[in-house]
Amino acid sequence: MTLGTLEPSDIHYLAFKYKTTKNIYTMKKIYVLALVLMTISVFTKAQYSEYFTDATMRLDYNHVGNSAEEHFAFDQMVNDGHWAGSKTVLMDELRLGKYFFEVKDAATGTLLYSRAYSSIYGEWETTPEAKDEWGSFHESLRFPWPKKEVNVTISKRNIKNGFDPIWTYQVNPKHHRAFSSAVENHYPTFDVVVNGQPEKQVDIVVLGEGYAKEDMDKFRKDAQRFADVLLNTEPYASFKNKFSIRAVETPSPHSGVNHPHQDIHTRSALSVTYGAFNSERYALGYDNKTIRNAAAAVPYEFTAILMNDSIYGGGGIYNLYITAAVDNAFQEYLFVHEFGHHFADLADEYYTSATAYEMDAAHLEPWELNVTANADAETIKWKEIVTSDTPIPTPWEKEKYDKHSIATQKKRVEMRKAKVDEKVMEDFFIKKRTWDDELLANIKYSGKVGAFEGAQYKSKGLYRSAANCIMFTRHDKFCPACQRAIKLIIDQHTK
Repeated sequence: MTLGTLEPSDIHYLAFKYKTTKNIYTMKKIYVLALVLMTISVFTKAQYSEYFTDATMRLDYNHVGNSAEEHFAFDQMVNDGHWAGSKTVLMDELRLGKYFFEVKDAATGTLLYSRAYSSIYGEWETTPEAKDEWGSFHESLRFPWPKKEVNVTISKRNIKNGFDPIWTYQVNPKHHRAFSSAVENHYPTFDVVVNGQPEKQVDIVVLGEGYAKEDMDKFRKDAQRFADVLLNTEPYASFKNKFSIRAVETPSPHSGVNHPHQDIHTRSALSVTYGAFNSERYALGYDNKTIRNAAAAVPYEFTAILMNDSIYGGGGIYNLYITAAVDNAFQEYLFVHEFGHHFADLADEYYTSATAYEMDAAHLEPWELNVTANADAETIKWKEIVTSDTPIPTPWEKEKYDKHSIATQKKRVEMRKAKVDEKVMEDFFIKKRTWDDELLANIKYSGKVGAFEGAQYKSKGLYRSAANCIMFTRHDKFCPACQRAIKLIIDQHTK
């Protein structure tokens, strides 16, 4: 019984429950609350049908700039298939991510739809390359197809965690570059797990990269493995009936993915490549239009690109996609860790590894829900789940952990330069994972929710909620703050 899903029978059930306690005052409050929720639900559904069709509009544009300025240029509008999102939760109240867009009725200014997201450009502009060169990235916004003209405004997060408008475009659904015909399914597709209608589900599309035509049976097994791993990890496991996962076959000319740092060069179906931002293990696909056209073969909101490769690597960007290699010792961790970035905008909680982009020097409060710069017990962002009698900040074996991790990273760099065999690298990191798990499971406040210093690439001044987490080490469980964030996203997409 959530907002937008209450039925008359639910109201009577709640009222009966409290009537049996003879609490008439509470019973009346339940009636009032339920009626309010039903009214809101009816209103939002009516609003949807008044302003939108059942199709998805994909607004394509080019995002161009450098570290000092950025610009946008319209490309096209396409019908991206049946609308798979909620028809009742049209506004994004969480406002995560670096960017935020709003859709408003052009005639009245009425706000109709909003969503937050991050992008490759948003990361690239923080790299050293952006200080010297201009970059151009193709991007898309997806929202219900409007019946009339609407204004779409993109805003960017500012230093105070608010959003400043940076581009507005007036969308005319009858524009000569608006391709309104329904998308044609020209890729083979299959259902991995389907639990209901798209508008009431979290809908994930799985794409294959580096799978040759003869690898399609393997892709099917890998897609199922991705689904099994994800939906058996909490908190996804508790809500697995709210997830539907479908896959699209996108055969490549050859098996495997491009590795410029290792002199492995190949062309694949979606143009995903390792070496993004000159980081050897960071894998991204810059051919946005090709990726989007493939994904549109099925209803989707989130995208997982599985790489048919044995070399550890991947990436995840909020409301864009994940990439993850499927044939290495840590593929299950990769699936879940990278999907955490993409699905709930979870920040990396580690801080001893090098990153492909540069973070702000100041310890501003991060917008992500699993890290914080605020170690005040009364106002910390996860205050309501802090374990009683846990000190804030929370002491842990940080000095011991840092010494070991820094030595590990130094050795890692040496091994990468020497281009040692991948199996040797896997064994090296398996030992590191074992050491991490043993240390962090046996400290005084292990299993407690507090504020453990060290997070989001900063050794000092930033905190995570628990000693260990999938977003901190190659662990197998999410910390409580991450679980709470994931639940909020599930709720947003399934009401």
